[in-house]
Amino acid sequence: MNNPKSPGATAEKKTIVEEGTELRGSINANCPVVVQGSVQGEVNSPAVEVSATGRIAGKTTTGTLTSNGHVAGEIDVDVARLAGTVAPKTVIRASTLDVKLTHPTGKIELRFGPGGRSLS
Repeated sequence: MNNPKSPGATAEKKTIVEEGTELRGSINANCPVVVQGSVQGEVNSPAVEVSATGRIAGKTTTGTLTSNGHVAGEIDVDVARLAGTVAPKTVIRASTLDVKLTHPTGKIELRFGPGGRSLS
């Protein structure tokens, strides 16, 4: 039998915002944050995962963002993996960007701004 409190158990801690939950304010976590519901405000965590039912809006600062849901606001990350929806006027600053987005009625516009580096 698997006992989660046994010395051999290696369950990773996570902060979970469950589907149907709406949080307004700030999350400062020292473990990954999983958003299945809605967060409006600031998120600061080593990693953030936004599920297909999840939504984040506001300022997100994390090492890795993986999103299959909806993101909006200002996002500052090392690695961003986006496969959900990105709201208009969202700013994403990332060292690595993996984008798999589609637009149901047209094209996606991606702008690289003054904070970008020259590849010469």
